[in-house]
Amino acid sequence: MQVLKHDWTKEEIAAIYHKPFLDLVYEAASIHRAQKDYNEVQISSLISIKTGGCAEDCSYCPQAARYHTDLEVQPLMQLGQVVSAAVKAKEGGASRLCMGAAWREVRDNRDFDRVIEMVKAVNQMDMEVCCTLGMLTESQAQRLADAGLYAYNHNIDTSEDDYKRIISTRTYDDRLSTIKNVRKAKLTVCSGGIIGLGETPEDRIAMLQTLANMEKHPESVPVNALVPVKGTPLENQPRVPIWDMVRMIATARIVMPNSVVRLSAGRNEMSTLEQAFCFMAGASSIFAGDKLLTTPNPSFIDDMAMFELLGLKTREAFKNGRPENTLKEEVII
Repeated sequence: MQVLKHDWTKEEIAAIYHKPFLDLVYEAASIHRAQKDYNEVQISSLISIKTGGCAEDCSYCPQAARYHTDLEVQPLMQLGQVVSAAVKAKEGGASRLCMGAAWREVRDNRDFDRVIEMVKAVNQMDMEVCCTLGMLTESQAQRLADAGLYAYNHNIDTSEDDYKRIISTRTYDDRLSTIKNVRKAKLTVCSGGIIGLGETPEDRIAMLQTLANMEKHPESVPVNALVPVKGTPLENQPRVPIWDMVRMIATARIVMPNSVVRLSAGRNEMSTLEQAFCFMAGASSIFAGDKLLTTPNPSFIDDMAMFELLGLKTREAFKNGRPENTLKEEVII
């Protein structure tokens, strides 16, 4: 059984990351296959419940109001629209629905009240509910937990040293504080990062160190490849080589052996063979559906065909148990 460590040094993680490629994949695959259900992959669906107009300056994001992209700003979705999207996602094989809002932070207002109703409604559909709404206070995290939220996504994006180059409107400590508030509410944590931002291998290693040295490893660790969007500061960044994605997934699998490592953004540019390498190296979750917030993503049908080819099975919701304080009251739509 793999022993969990929470005191990784950069040198230890670097030694893993820089292993000969086949040796690295073999080690990660061995740890992954030691899990009882290694051939199960969780399908998550991500919808943008409020699009564009964000006050942040994340260099990779087309939803920042200050950048001139082709993105159309849209207000907060209606409850019925979210439920319809959840039904479609569940029919496509998704066991988790993640709702994203282009907010810098959650505010205690009517819009947050509406998000709470969305969480309650999707929770009643026997799906894991995840939200990514920006910075969150402890009391706001508790409201989401009481409504039946299963997970909260808050990526750290890159290393602490590299962070200011990518974002100036919030700090690295702001990110970590939100994650701590999520933990206090006994929600599961979804936190990972993005590669292809122009960071160094040392930045990638430092980012993994931050995640792996948390008191409790994130239950879900998304590994995103930058999808360059015209009009953003990173629009001319080259595509991330598949070998870099596999290295990140494999290293994450080794240092956080019990976490769900998610093959996230950038998958639309990968062939089935490239994705197979990622699954072999320890990826155990994907986002499915035609769109990933605002960028293209493979369809449910294409993913089901890939699963059949690779002998993968879909993971059921709540495989690791349900939230402690799930609300059971009826929600009228």
